[in-house]
Amino acid sequence: MSVAVIADAHLGGPGGSATTLIEQLRGLRGQGCRHLVLLGDLFHVWVGAKRYETPEVKAVVAVLMELRQQGIRVDYVEGNRDFFIGEGSYAGLFDHVATEIHFTVGGRRYLAMHGDGLNDRDYLYRFWNRLSKSAVSRFCMLHLPRAMASWLVGVTERQLAKTNFKHKSTIPEAVIRDYAEQRLQEGFDVLLLGHYHEPRQWQVANGEIVVLDAWFRGHRVECFGEGGELT
Repeated sequence: MSVAVIADAHLGGPGGSATTLIEQLRGLRGQGCRHLVLLGDLFHVWVGAKRYETPEVKAVVAVLMELRQQGIRVDYVEGNRDFFIGEGSYAGLFDHVATEIHFTVGGRRYLAMHGDGLNDRDYLYRFWNRLSKSAVSRFCMLHLPRAMASWLVGVTERQLAKTNFKHKSTIPEAVIRDYAEQRLQEGFDVLLLGHYHEPRQWQVANGEIVVLDAWFRGHRVECFGEGGELT
């Protein structure tokens, strides 16, 4: 069995339309993948409510349903641009929705996370991220008039992008290394991250860190296990 991982597609934003990704998803079974991990920020903004559903979201959701009907496990790791996916209209679309996913393939144990919350020195970003995913924000997004709620989503997205820019302009390697050394002691071999949009790979005392390239940059579907990279 191999595991396909897609990070930061940002469809509807820099990732453009879903056409290419849909073709790749439909080809997973034929390439031997039996597990798909979506490592957050599949769409530029995704709110777990049908009232915000775009044609791109609808098309991708239909394909993900097809994959599960074919017996492929589909897990979702919530990113910073995902709001209430695990408790909203799309919760049943996935086998598991969480802030981190564990899987084992090829004898290696992976801890997969989006990666945006690791830098505890980005105080303003952490504030906006916590606020955007609070019970108050959820109520507003689900119950305010759609125009007002969409405005709120847009404001939140812009604030998150603005506050995080300083820390995403250079990947905080030291912070990531410190975090990895703590978490890998729990029995994992690899810390797998998205969010930073550029690939990196580092060895640490207890294992390895892999930061995935953003899908929107090169349309890469990473495959762990047999087969290597899928394109």
